[in-house]
Amino acid sequence: MVLDPLRRNLTDLTIDRLSQAIELIRLSDPDRKSNELPLHVLAVLLYVASHDDNGKGCHKQALEEDLPLITRAGSSRNTDWLSKHHRLLLPSGRRKPGLGLIKKEVDIADKRRSVLTLTKKGRELVNQIKDVLYGET
Repeated sequence: MVLDPLRRNLTDLTIDRLSQAIELIRLSDPDRKSNELPLHVLAVLLYVASHDDNGKGCHKQALEEDLPLITRAGSSRNTDWLSKHHRLLLPSGRRKPGLGLIKKEVDIADKRRSVLTLTKKGRELVNQIKDVLYGET
């Protein structure tokens, strides 16, 4: 059997919707010079979105325990990328802008912990993802 290399017949709408949702996340900030988004960053965003509890947020420590492939340093790096400021420094010495999808704040009950919540931009993106996947927001 010879297969035409340009074959584009859509055979699985569910997977196509998932691909569209991933594209929404990957392209969530058009001002960035790079449109690459590591899988761990995506996993952290989805974890925060699924544990946000009506804006109350979740603990970064819980994220580290529940996502065992992400190290403590990796969770800090990934949450910085998703928050207001990336941890990387620009040549000017300023921190590179993050995606602005989550807020990372000190837990007032225990100052050693961080609470992660979705920002307005993050909630809007999550609603777009739900709309693509399920036709609902």
